[in-house]
Amino acid sequence: MARISRRKLLKLAGTGAAAATGGMAGILASGRPPAFAQAAAVHWLRWVDFVPASDEVLKKVIAPECEKALGIKLTVETINGNDLQARTTAAIQSAAGPDIILGLNNWPQLYAESVVDVDAIVENLDKSQGGIYDELRMVGYDPVNKHWLGVPWTIVGGLIAYRKSWLAAAGADKFPTTWESYREVGKKLKAAGHPVGQTLGHTFGDAPTFVYPYLWSWGGKEVEADGKTVALNSKETVESVKFLTAFYKECCDEGGLAWDDTNNNRAFLSGTIAATLNGASIYIESMRKPDNYQTDAGKPMKGDILHAFLPHGPAGQFSYHAPFTNMLMKYSKNQDAAKKFLAWIGSKDVFEKWFVSQKGFCTGPTKGWKSHKMWDEDPVMLPFRDCADNAKFPGYPGPAGRKAAEALSKYIVIDMYAKAVQGMPAEEAVKWAHGEMTKAYA
Repeated sequence: MARISRRKLLKLAGTGAAAATGGMAGILASGRPPAFAQAAAVHWLRWVDFVPASDEVLKKVIAPECEKALGIKLTVETINGNDLQARTTAAIQSAAGPDIILGLNNWPQLYAESVVDVDAIVENLDKSQGGIYDELRMVGYDPVNKHWLGVPWTIVGGLIAYRKSWLAAAGADKFPTTWESYREVGKKLKAAGHPVGQTLGHTFGDAPTFVYPYLWSWGGKEVEADGKTVALNSKETVESVKFLTAFYKECCDEGGLAWDDTNNNRAFLSGTIAATLNGASIYIESMRKPDNYQTDAGKPMKGDILHAFLPHGPAGQFSYHAPFTNMLMKYSKNQDAAKKFLAWIGSKDVFEKWFVSQKGFCTGPTKGWKSHKMWDEDPVMLPFRDCADNAKFPGYPGPAGRKAAEALSKYIVIDMYAKAVQGMPAEEAVKWAHGEMTKAYA
């Protein structure tokens, strides 16, 4: 046993009643020196937000308030969004890592066996804030075992940011509403040196949120509604591939084929592309630094940016916006503290501090946030308020389960279009993708 000094011994012993209950008698009875209380700790792993101010709010405002309100020392770690999945897999395999991981898309389904049930937290959120969005329910709820795999955090809307003056010069006073009309405008834009920018790369956001709704708009689908029967190899899918191959060559910056979720932001803000599917981060950055981003006329670019939903196809208009869910990992040794934290940060007064810092880049996890006064501040951001209303998710018209998550993680649909754009005949690209999808759904 380590030696205890006389001074420390006296301090521990105390006087009067304190000595009788918590001092020397307790030490002698236990046979060991007392344990000193330590603050609970929670480690939260997230992506690096496209709105820098929001990461600052979490680290400099929310974290200190968490320790004050809950006695929990919160560590907020941020890494590149495309590195999150590898880090999640490594943590699960080693049974060590962050207590909470911000899961993108339908990762909760992929990691269902490695996360903790958080039903009580989510049910309270659902009842107290106007109802959780269907898309977050699709990716975060296990319908077989009937429990939540994570706590819904937000949905990041993906809309087309475009330069309204350049589209007007190409003959479009409003954003085109069909793929055919977008193609005609896109040809003129590219001829004028202002192409469309669209990634078909292995990136978590802009590529899947483009190709999946594009596929659905032509009547194509991964699987039937049963979630088992692979249906990708269809006439509708082949037609969609043929059209996008032509659209890409005629309208797009072909160097954008393998962009990640940051390249199109830089291309747009540097004035090299006229339109791109993206979150609101381009516009928010143009507002944050108006002197840095100028039009050819020397005016702030922020005044020349608008947002639009993806066009209609032969089968209608569809959208898919990226859902985010906080997963409490089963290996965590701090599960009780993590649950307290998740309930606390999801409460309206706390979450609001982060929500308003986003300026509309995301929605709240529930429909109640649609009525927040923030949406009245800027009409350019208003379309993002309604993004989550009718969003679908990979696996549609089937469930957004584990198989759909595996297919998405393998970039099968994205690669189908990328292979065709790079020269593979449409029929062969679709046949290849159908075979890969069959493996994923086996």
